[in-house]
Parts: sequence; C-alpha cells; structure tokens
Amino acid sequence: MTAEDVGAGASIIDVHSHYVPEGLIETIRDRPRAGSSLLENENGHVSFVLEGAPPTRPLPPKLIDLEMRQEWMDEQGIDLQIVGTWADILGYWLDPASGVEWSQLLNDTLMEGIAGNPSFAAFASLPMQDPEAAAEVMAEALVAGFLGVTIAARIEDAELDDRRLEPFWEAASDLEAMVFIHPGYTANEHRTADYGMVNALGRAIDTTIAATRLLYSGIPSRFPGARILLAHGGGAVPFLLGRLGRNHRIDTSLPDPKEGFARLLFDSVVFDPAALCYLHEKSAPGAIMLGSDYPFPIGDPAPMRVVIEAACLGEDERRSILGGAAREALGLGPMP
Repeated sequence: MTAEDVGAGASIIDVHSHYVPEGLIETIRDRPRAGSSLLENENGHVSFVLEGAPPTRPLPPKLIDLEMRQEWMDEQGIDLQIVGTWADILGYWLDPASGVEWSQLLNDTLMEGIAGNPSFAAFASLPMQDPEAAAEVMAEALVAGFLGVTIAARIEDAELDDRRLEPFWEAASDLEAMVFIHPGYTANEHRTADYGMVNALGRAIDTTIAATRLLYSGIPSRFPGARILLAHGGGAVPFLLGRLGRNHRIDTSLPDPKEGFARLLFDSVVFDPAALCYLHEKSAPGAIMLGSDYPFPIGDPAPMRVVIEAACLGEDERRSILGGAAREALGLGPMP
C-alpha cells in the first residue's frame, strides 16, 4: 500500500488518535515476547506488563474496538483517521534488541488491524532507545505504508535535542517523514498528580518543553525535511513565542525560535476557538490539522466544532484544517 492508496476520497482527516489492536493482545497472550506479558483483572480488562516497568493502566474498550470507533467517526463526519499506538506502551525502557522487536510487533499488528479498511491509516512506533535502529525501522515502516511515525516528547531521560538522537533526525529529514510528537505518560510527576492535572496540564507541559528544546537546538531548521507535528496545539509554545524570542535576543547564540516555529505543524486539540485562532495567527499557513485524541476522556468528542466556531477562519482555512493540510503534509494528494 502506498500513500496514494490511502484516503483517496477523504475530505475530513483526524491526525491524532490512538489504537491498540486485538491482534497485539492475542499475540502476547499466545506467546509473550520482547519482555512483554498481559495482566487480566477480574472484569476482563487487560493491562500490558513490559519488563522494567509497572503494569499499564487497563486498556479502555474504546482503545481496542474498531466498530465503536467507526460509529463515532461516522457521527462526527470524519472520513480518515490516522491511528498510532498508546503512549503507555512505547517501551523505550526496554533493552535495544527488545525495543526493536517490540516496535516491529506494534507496527505489524497495527497495520494488520486496519488492513483493508479505507477509514484508517497509521503512524508507526520506533525503538527510540536505539536511534540508528529507529532510523532503520522508520524507513521500513514508510515503505510498508505507514504515513509517518509517532515518538514521545522525551525518550526516557533523553530530551529530543539530545545529540545521540541526531541519526534519527537526519533520517527523518532525508525521508521527509512526518514525525508526530506526543507526550508520554507522566503520572509520576508529583506536581501534576492531583486534580486530573496529568491530563489537563502535564502532557501539554511535556510537549511545551520538548518543542522549546527543539527550537533552541535548531532541529527544525537543521533537519528541514522532517515534518514535525506537535500534539495538543503545541502546548503553550504558541503563547510563549514572544518570551522565547526575547530569550534569543538576550542570548543570540541561540537560534531564533520563530524560524523553527514556522516549520512546525500542529493538531487542533485545543478545545477553545479563540485559542485555535491564536495558533492560526502565529503558525505558518497550512500548519494546523484536525485532531481528536480519540478515545481518551481528555480528547475532543466533537473535534470539528472548534474549527467551525473559530470566527477568524475563512472557508478555505477551515477546509485546510479539516483535511487539506493533512493531505498535503502526508502526501495524499489534493482534496477530492
């Protein structure tokens, strides 16, 4: 399958969603591999157990059920959804060999889960603990029909501007790959442990820090072929851009963050039409794409609404956010 085969008639495209296929669960249940096993509670809910980490949260049924997902998409008028795995199971803490095996298992079962269904396409997972291997898996995944890759906003203790990750960024640029940066699971941060702040704030702060480090390290400009897509509207980065620029003027050895920012892409998961308008004002033309964060409660249950209600947008700009920008960035061709 090539990019030209995907979403041929899609006009509304959701670039941010998560999916764990039944095939992954069944494979691990039948034969645990790559330091993985399952934990099933008395209600039949499944958690993953990956070597070196505590069990994940139980998988929500909506994360697994494609029929339920399709019903929701039909209700929302979404033609094509790009699915990626669950951030809880990226497995960056596994040893490098197990990380490669685990990423390939995630990718194989993800692609098998959506095979033959024109409503879905996918972003691949990578063994980012081994940047050279991640580059190889990325190249293989793009050939196999994935439209891009998903990585976390931090690779265990390594930030995304870590010099050790440059082989990955170089390959992403050479391949002109879409790189979707999604916050990891940060429930161990005590300052956001209360009031649901892991979701309300913590994940957006994770994206904010990662994106700021990318800007100040010059990665978007040094690796211009990489199409860097930030979850949750880029966190607080659009609002802080003036402050980041002031820091650049104080220390001119830093790259100008506005130059890197102009190369970034964003999803629309901001919930507030005024916030979307501000992001639209600050970002480059065609930089914003519809996202839902399906199926999580913190996601947008009606993702088109914020785009429709954003008074700053003209009809062409709405069409771009709802599907046109994604079609161009993902190589799907012009709008049908």
